[in-house]
Amino acid sequence: MKKIIALLPFVWVAITSSAQTTWTEADRKYLLDNLTRSRDELISETKGLTKAQWSFKESPDRWSINQIVEHIAIWEMLLSHDISRAYNAGIKPERINSAAPDSTFVRFIYETTPHYSLEYTKPFSYTIPMGINPLANNLAWFLKMRNESIGFVKTTPDDLRAYFRSTTGSIHQVYIYVFGHTDRHIRQIKKVTKDPAFPK
Repeated sequence: MKKIIALLPFVWVAITSSAQTTWTEADRKYLLDNLTRSRDELISETKGLTKAQWSFKESPDRWSINQIVEHIAIWEMLLSHDISRAYNAGIKPERINSAAPDSTFVRFIYETTPHYSLEYTKPFSYTIPMGINPLANNLAWFLKMRNESIGFVKTTPDDLRAYFRSTTGSIHQVYIYVFGHTDRHIRQIKKVTKDPAFPK
């Protein structure tokens, strides 16, 4: 846990957070800070890349930066769908006190063990990026959804700890997955760009 805190200064709030009965303004700020930060970091890491750069693969079995961004966008949509389902199902205040702490979600999404998409989507492969769209299109797709989420979190008067997706976390905790998943793959993008064969 100490490693997580050291590597992720923007996420420490979730480490110490336990189940709460009210979504606070501190919670709102925490989500907004991290949703905005991870969005801006992805923009920065992909800015000005040439086609040769965003198409480059470390090896034939690895993803290009373009594919990584496509994958982030796919999961952004899937998690947004989970949030919509939870929101439209209405509040479930009876589940607040039995909800897992935020640290459970932080540990999972920030662990260094690889996550394999097919383990979460079997028997289908819809989160495996095809790489047939230009990087600009995949980034625009991601930004549309992320900016809508930022707008929602910024303005909603609702208690995002009182809405739950099926048997898992609250909307607040799903948003930890949203920005945490982006952070996981920003690390992957940085690894690609540090490859000795990465086009200059």
